[in-house]
Amino acid sequence: MALTTNPEEARKSPIKPDGQQEIYVVLSEEERAAGFVRPVRRSYRHIGVRPRHPLRDLTPEEHARHDSYGYVKYEPYQEEGEETSENDVLGKFWTQRALDGGCGSVTTMGIEFAETYARDPSFYGGTFCATCRSHFPVGVNGEFVWLDDESKVGT
Repeated sequence: MALTTNPEEARKSPIKPDGQQEIYVVLSEEERAAGFVRPVRRSYRHIGVRPRHPLRDLTPEEHARHDSYGYVKYEPYQEEGEETSENDVLGKFWTQRALDGGCGSVTTMGIEFAETYARDPSFYGGTFCATCRSHFPVGVNGEFVWLDDESKVGT
């Protein structure tokens, strides 16, 4: 794997059979040497997407309508008692697979990536899971947490 400070070069990089890109972008050595705003951490866990609101069981009507899709829980987005119109997006149906989330494995990245995250936590929009062999989102709604404090990668 090669590293570059040119985002366009990395964006055009092909994906290898192991799921990684041939070229990844990192901040320059000079930029990383300017200091870190977060700790330098190298390892993170793939937790998948997590519900942001309390889940509830499906109603009998929802079971009849949605069981063929494998939904097992519903996440209402509005507060109980809050008025909504029929055009409002009210929530999300969850399958057990989605609730079980990411694979739970730990990926350890190279120091250049760790220092880039420590210098600019929102630099990347996604990162790689070594077990799933694919890239997934990072940030507030991302799929990874740091091992040391369980905070979201990219925040």
